[in-house]
Amino acid sequence: QVQLVESGGGLVHAGGSLRLSCAASGFNSDDYAIGWFRQVPGREREGVCCTADSGGTTYYVDSVKGRFTVSRDSAKNTIYLQMNSLKPDDTAVYYCAASPFNPGLTYFHDHGAYTYWGQGTQVTVSS
Repeated sequence: QVQLVESGGGLVHAGGSLRLSCAASGFNSDDYAIGWFRQVPGREREGVCCTADSGGTTYYVDSVKGRFTVSRDSAKNTIYLQMNSLKPDDTAVYYCAASPFNPGLTYFHDHGAYTYWGQGTQVTVSS
C-alpha cells in the first residue's frame, strides 16, 4: 500500500526554520519524483518544490528559492523540506506528493502531475 506521511510542522516565529519530513512506504521513493505543495484555506494548492530523482535534480518556485531546500534520504525512504527564513506568507498546510515521472521544470508545481499524496502538516509562521 502506497503511503506518504508528512511530519515536522508547527508554529515558528518569522525568520525561524522548520524541517518537514515525508516518509514514504509501499514503494521506493527513489523511483519517483517527490513534490512539496502548500495550501491555504480558500486558495488553490501551490507547488513549492520538487526533487525529480535521486540524482539531485530539483526545482523551486521563485518565492522559496534560497530559503527552502528539498533532499532525500534513500536509506530511510524519506524526503525532507528544510525551510529557513520563514515568513508569515509561508503559513499553510504542506503536502508531499509522488509522481512516477519527472514532471520537469514546466509541470513540477502542477498538482495534476502527481499520483500519490500525503495528508499534510500545518506550518504556521507568526509575525
